Amino acid sequence: MGDETTEKCSSERKDEKKNIDPEFFSCLLQPPGEDANADPDYVGIRRLIIYRKGEPGVDRRKDWKCNGKGYVAYRNYIRRPRNWESFHIPSHPSTPGQSGRWVSSPGPHSLLFELDSWSSSRNLLQGCNRSLGHQTSFSSRTSDSKHVHYKVEPAYSFVGMHCIFDNCKASVMVLKFGHMSSDLLAYGASDGTLTVCTVSQSPSIIKQLRGHSKEVTDFDFSSNNQYIASSSMDKTVRIWEISKGHCIRVIYGISSQLCICFHPVNNNFLSVGNANREITVINFSTGRIINKAVFENEVTAMNHDHTGNLIFCGDAQGCIYTIGMNSHTGELSRSHRNQSSCKHKSPITTVQYRTFSLLARGPVLLACTQDGSLSFFSVALEIRGYLTLRCSLKLAPRVHSIRASFCPLLSLEKGEFIVAGSEDSNVYFYDLTRPRHTCVNKLQGHGSPAIGVAWNHGENLLASSDSDGTVIVWKRAKTI
Repeated sequence: MGDETTEKCSSERKDEKKNIDPEFFSCLLQPPGEDANADPDYVGIRRLIIYRKGEPGVDRRKDWKCNGKGYVAYRNYIRRPRNWESFHIPSHPSTPGQSGRWVSSPGPHSLLFELDSWSSSRNLLQGCNRSLGHQTSFSSRTSDSKHVHYKVEPAYSFVGMHCIFDNCKASVMVLKFGHMSSDLLAYGASDGTLTVCTVSQSPSIIKQLRGHSKEVTDFDFSSNNQYIASSSMDKTVRIWEISKGHCIRVIYGISSQLCICFHPVNNNFLSVGNANREITVINFSTGRIINKAVFENEVTAMNHDHTGNLIFCGDAQGCIYTIGMNSHTGELSRSHRNQSSCKHKSPITTVQYRTFSLLARGPVLLACTQDGSLSFFSVALEIRGYLTLRCSLKLAPRVHSIRASFCPLLSLEKGEFIVAGSEDSNVYFYDLTRPRHTCVNKLQGHGSPAIGVAWNHGENLLASSDSDGTVIVWKRAKTI
């Protein structure tokens, strides 16, 4: 009888634990203080993040169990001394905020979580931008040409060059494939020309768009690939009809236009970043500016999220902003600002959003700076696009505004792959889950610094450009 009562009591306790409201614990963990109680936004965000913080801990413990390691090993890990890595692996240069290094382990998920750690950043918890950060950083301060110890990742092995375009006599600064297109490619050069070509069975140039008097800094295809909008150092934005090869509209500004993108849902909106520290929203049909937002520095790179409700932009001092955008009116509202911790500020050359990553288990953002820093952020859409730095990679500084890109979704199975050009004329592939041997492949073929990179929709072709005006389209090997 006593045993039955004991079992009943224990089962009741288990049921109570299951029924406990996690929000109640979030409230209990909320630190007391006048600041926290005074600002309801801060209280809400703090509770949300504390509630979310428990989930990766559960996943991490499951991961240890799956790899044959018990709770004791996990407890010893979380109680490790701060300088524990010096007892296991040789010391390497590190970036500020480094809290651990990843090492190889039997399971793919333990590679992501075994040496990942939480770090609190109370200085970020100010106003609506306050939050706790989950951050892991590593660095590789050697030049790209010194990445000699790497094993080619089969998913990113290439059979050779598919085709080469060498019609440009100036640096090709930016290149992109058409939306949902596997063969439509365009690239802009420092002499102001835009070239549209096809890379199908018989690669050829379709149109050469001439009109800009200075460097083409960026361009974007409309959703139906009938139009291209381009920005330039000549202070203009031009709209091109591809089939006719004509410029159908010129929008004049008072400063260099540095980045541009179509709204992903409402293609009647164009967002443009300029050297006058503004983002302007332009009506595609009329060419009129309908809204603008002002920042502290030149806006050098931008990208929309998949819903079109957020714009992520980078400036000339390495800061990344999250901007809310109304898809119907084009109204802009600043949400968050992520400031670089580096002493020497460098312009952002790439901001790229992706809807999902296995490493972050949600939407992510890639940022690349001219000084060779790659930063990988998780995006909290429920907190208006708040960014949390997950990991970073420090490469050799660049002279040119070299760009980077996420690799295709195939990387979800094996790691987090990034492709970027380099001053040594090679194109490098990096896996952010392998900090000790980050480089997993490189493509050699350019005769000058490789600047731009772009994947096609079919994920079988990679285009890269260099400062001599050559564009190479590489064909990826077929993998099972």
